[in-house]
Amino acid sequence: MTMPPPPFYRFRPHPWHGLETGDKAPQIVNAYVEITPFDTMKYEIDKTTGYLRLDRPQRGSAQPPTLYGFIPRTHCAMRVAALSTKDVNRADGDPLDICIISERPITRSEILLSARVVGGIKMIDDGEADDKIVAVLDNDPFWDEIEELAGIPKALVERLVHYFSTYKLTPGNENRVSIVDVYDRQHAWRMIEAAMVDYKESYELGPPSLRF
Repeated sequence: MTMPPPPFYRFRPHPWHGLETGDKAPQIVNAYVEITPFDTMKYEIDKTTGYLRLDRPQRGSAQPPTLYGFIPRTHCAMRVAALSTKDVNRADGDPLDICIISERPITRSEILLSARVVGGIKMIDDGEADDKIVAVLDNDPFWDEIEELAGIPKALVERLVHYFSTYKLTPGNENRVSIVDVYDRQHAWRMIEAAMVDYKESYELGPPSLRF
């Protein structure tokens, strides 16, 4: 008996709205990669078209320590802000950011991968919650035994914290970015779940023109 071919998208889905968060979320999530550790430019998903847009050159000499992108069908809004510090009452309105660690170099962006969540970095950018989830490549045998951020080499975590503390610095201007905490996977899972609910309330339960 001939098996039917697997289903497929007839057209390219929007990376933020058309891809799935992952059926094992929040522990294992899909991640769409915007930037690699080899990029000296800042790329961001264009929210309207779904294409990758060149945002700006990186101002400093540091390059991203890991792959960097976002988790599809997440949105940083009211519930994400509620998990931040008591002085923060809003989030940045973007999909939830994620950093993915892999043992072998990955030089391409605009790829989709499975990431196992191990923790996160609580970042405040100009008064808005802008958390960075930290994960490892799910099928990377080098990181198989790592379950928590505490298992990641301290130097790499410090490099991530330093990068996000300084990557928006411009000469003569005040740094409006601060890192206020580094947290474990349990809090990271709660953050992802909050961002998934924020997404549903903002897009799936919003005006008819925004529903999918």
